[in-house]
Amino acid sequence: MTTVGFVGLGTMGSPMARHMFDSLPPDDTMVLHDLSDAKVTDLLAGGAVWCATPRELAAKAEIVFFMVPDIPQIKASLDGADGLLAGIESETLIVVCSTVAPDAIRTLDAEVAEASNGLAHVIDAPVSGGQVGAEAGTLSIMVGGPEKFVERAMPYLGLAGNPVHLGPTGAGEVAKACNQLICAASIVANAEAAVVAERAGLDVAKLFDLMSGGYASSRIMIDKAPRYINKDYTVSGAAAFWIKDLRAYLEEAKVTGTVTVQGDRLLDAFQGVVDAGWGEQDTAIVQKFIEENQA
Repeated sequence: MTTVGFVGLGTMGSPMARHMFDSLPPDDTMVLHDLSDAKVTDLLAGGAVWCATPRELAAKAEIVFFMVPDIPQIKASLDGADGLLAGIESETLIVVCSTVAPDAIRTLDAEVAEASNGLAHVIDAPVSGGQVGAEAGTLSIMVGGPEKFVERAMPYLGLAGNPVHLGPTGAGEVAKACNQLICAASIVANAEAAVVAERAGLDVAKLFDLMSGGYASSRIMIDKAPRYINKDYTVSGAAAFWIKDLRAYLEEAKVTGTVTVQGDRLLDAFQGVVDAGWGEQDTAIVQKFIEENQA
């Protein structure tokens, strides 16, 4: 019997928790915590247990998955009288599915191990695939950590997508940083192409339909083309989150002695979006940023 905890039940976390809950082994249970239970009322009706505080969740769970924006939110759930660390009384594995800097996850693991007297450990398992992949249960999950801990997490991660163990603690976040560079480049390239095509008098919908059958095609193009065509920036993945993601990539590039030719320019583009006050809108908003900047 294992009690699985899940903290962070937003756009990505709630469908991930749902996939895990729906396929838990018969004797396993799930406990949940977030600011609100609004997105998981069906899970609670089906037998999942709501915990008012992270401490209460820690007292019940042997493995805890986090899907919150960044390290500050993780630490806010870990620390304090009602924090998760205060409730740990036996061996606990913390699986961070959030996208954070590789060094931050390594530091967090050391801090958690010390604070819990060796009872708790952290591994990283960031995901790629966006809201569509989370809801479909097809996320690519990049896992970093010692084999003995990763083996405990893999069966549950496998219920939410395709997990692959890539190396020691932090390896998953390195992989996600590389993933985000490629995704950011695609988001910006598609947005820029849409602006140029429209200004040249092309039918942007026909163009994306044509390109989706050629080498330029990507999952990002297919998912976001309707947004570029209709200039629909209703949030699925907020543009502001990409600031930390691209900074994490640039930090790792510096550590590895790698000269970047795109990372800095992409960060400038997303920083421009945030500075314009559009950071809470979908990443497709970079199209508007390009439109409103003059050559």
